Amino acid sequence: MAGYFAIFLVLLTLACGLVWLLDKFVLAPKRQQQLTSALAAAGGQLHQDATDALLREPQLVETAKSIFPVIALITIFRSFIYEPFQIPSGSMMPTLLVGDFILVEKFSYDVKDPVWRKTLYSNSTPQRGDVAVFKYPEQPTVDYIKRVIGLPGDRVIYRNKQLFIAKACANAAQTDCGKLEAVTQTLKNEGEFYQELYPQRRYTEQLGEVAHDILQTPAKREHMEFFYKQHGTAIDEFVVPAGHYFVLGDNRDNSRDGRFWGFVPEDNMVGKAVFIWMSFEFNDDPNSWLPRWIPTGVRFERLGAIH
Repeated sequence: MAGYFAIFLVLLTLACGLVWLLDKFVLAPKRQQQLTSALAAAGGQLHQDATDALLREPQLVETAKSIFPVIALITIFRSFIYEPFQIPSGSMMPTLLVGDFILVEKFSYDVKDPVWRKTLYSNSTPQRGDVAVFKYPEQPTVDYIKRVIGLPGDRVIYRNKQLFIAKACANAAQTDCGKLEAVTQTLKNEGEFYQELYPQRRYTEQLGEVAHDILQTPAKREHMEFFYKQHGTAIDEFVVPAGHYFVLGDNRDNSRDGRFWGFVPEDNMVGKAVFIWMSFEFNDDPNSWLPRWIPTGVRFERLGAIH
């Protein structure tokens, strides 16, 4: 099921469209009949004000007809092409920061209807390394954003802050599958970001052909006691079921992701995050008189494609 705003937008579009159709085929002909009757009663002569009054559309009809094209265009654009999102938390740092406004490409994956989310057109599937928006499996009305790590059939291990992947074999000729390999990490810096009072290390992680940055907090232990428990695997091991994906946040020690709640069904996938179109800075000083939701600056250098 879609989120409440998507449902509201579809219902508003339908309501405006129905009002427009009702006026076109029922109300407008009635107004024209009333004008014809009035002209006949007046001997074919009516003052222009009287004519305008008889043909005047009700306020509701006028409003519905004026906003219907705009609402319909927004609904189509948002449902099937691109949808804007705001990043509310730091779980995808340093790739995405709080205050980033992004565009999610809906047609990157299967195209779904905007209410019941049934597949209308099978297009493509998420790829390893994609930054994907999906319906949170534990609360499907909530949108989450994480990075796709494991594809169906993959074996993923996250141990001592190191990621290992054994790729599923797609065909008999494939040679790079079945073998558990560590995902390459290259240290870039330490202390650029902090989690609470702890300095974080920034690594470049090579996930197949996708290079992206992640954050680790060496002083933070992994809370494996809260990891998702999958039958037949170790506590830090995840075997991705068919039709599902395993996702992680780039801010590895500050992200509630697949390690804690499992896998994302393919039907929950919304789209691929592709572009930062605006990025605001906010005041994080608790003693400031300025409300925290008011932007204090624009990070123009962050605008561009998401990797």
